[in-house]
Amino acid sequence: MIKKCDHAGCTKAGTCRAPKSRDLKEYWFFCQEHAAEYNKNWNFYANMTADEIEDDWERQTFGAPLRDKNAANADAADYVKFINDFISGRSEFDRRPAPSKTPGPVTAALKTLGLAPTAAWRDVGVKYRALAKKYHPDTARGIDNAAAEFAKITAAYETLKKYFGKK
Repeated sequence: MIKKCDHAGCTKAGTCRAPKSRDLKEYWFFCQEHAAEYNKNWNFYANMTADEIEDDWERQTFGAPLRDKNAANADAADYVKFINDFISGRSEFDRRPAPSKTPGPVTAALKTLGLAPTAAWRDVGVKYRALAKKYHPDTARGIDNAAAEFAKITAAYETLKKYFGKK
């Protein structure tokens, strides 16, 4: 729905959104001319001191500061311990078990669909639909082994469906 420009006396369409305040939750809707005028004069940091602007910039960039200094110190100590263990105790890191590997049937199913091992469920769905359309026995014209290929694709899809926990 197109609104009327929020500038007093303007009858043009309000197609340009402009913030009413710093929280960016409410907006004016202006025509292009009035939006340009409003944006030229609007200051995000109006009525703020230099220190408040700096604090806001740091909070926006790095997140809110930790209020609990003890928790911050404990986190820092854990990080330092991790780095020291990594540098001096490398053998402990080498003894950790390797990350679990993808089960064989899942790897085979991904290969059947022509997908990488890092494929997401969305990728599986897109590829399955494309291959099913191509090899479905009712629509595949001129493909000799379409039914067999369609059965392989469907079996691979069912395997991946179970692996990704879809119903």
